[in-house]
Amino acid sequence: MSTAMLVLVTIGGLYVGANIGANDAANCIGASVGARLVRFRTAIIMVAVCVVVGALLQGGGVTHTIGKGIVQEAVSPEGVLCALLCGGLFVTLATFYKVPVSTSQSIVGAVAGVGIASGLEVNYSKIVTIVECWVLCPILTMVLTYIIYRGSLKILRASQSRKFVHNALTILVLGSSGYAAYSLGANNLGNAIGPIAALDSDAFNMQYLTVAGAISIAVGALLFGKGVAETVGKNIVPLDLTSAFAVQTSAAFGLHLFSMIGIPVSTSQAIVGALLGIGLVHGIKTVSRGKMLQVVVGWVAVPTLAGFVSFLFYTLYSRFIA
Repeated sequence: MSTAMLVLVTIGGLYVGANIGANDAANCIGASVGARLVRFRTAIIMVAVCVVVGALLQGGGVTHTIGKGIVQEAVSPEGVLCALLCGGLFVTLATFYKVPVSTSQSIVGAVAGVGIASGLEVNYSKIVTIVECWVLCPILTMVLTYIIYRGSLKILRASQSRKFVHNALTILVLGSSGYAAYSLGANNLGNAIGPIAALDSDAFNMQYLTVAGAISIAVGALLFGKGVAETVGKNIVPLDLTSAFAVQTSAAFGLHLFSMIGIPVSTSQAIVGALLGIGLVHGIKTVSRGKMLQVVVGWVAVPTLAGFVSFLFYTLYSRFIA
């Protein structure tokens, strides 16, 4: 691999990492920001640390799935670059419009599109499994949020001290934000560096790449993530401290669970599913149907378009440039 291509592929991975931060990392703190518990910039520092830890300790499973589980043969550097750029493009567009979409879905679609265009062996059964998990994840977090929220209210109402309840909730919400960021690193960082792992190249030190990718997530969240954080925290369901804790804990658990089995799932889907759980508690009328429809359309459109565009671009490259 040439030095120029090495640099381009690395930049592509960092670009996807920045997109994760701009669109997904904000989900870890959107509930806290929506509840006005913590300033956005302060929360990003915590996200950066926890994402790095999660990626280093448990990010290998998803990295392997993205790198070797979808396309089971070595992908060319040009194909990896195409998948990274196409996968990141649609997340960039969604972030611009403040719509929480899935980096996981975009990258899986783009990798599959490049694999088909390259004539490589694509593991369609793995793709079906991943899609099934995409459907299951928001349902799981919705139910879990409902249970956690109801249980938390019963426990907290038993206390006669408002100060104790507020302090306890503050600690719980901040802790759940950290857990969500850890789970994001464990599950979603593989979207940025997984395609690079498919190259079978000794030119990349994966530990250094993991740290660089985690830092790119923090930078993306800091510079561009506030809009999505406001959508998640304020525009779908109104949140108080108890609901913020339930939402973030449920979403973090969902991400962590699928990380342990190496399945890339959507942070946005996990959070939005959890927010629907709060909507069930307060009544479905509290859920912004227009915003939810916009989010669901994005979930379907992003992987489809990413797969189609990456297939088209790599096919054109192979026929007319390579």
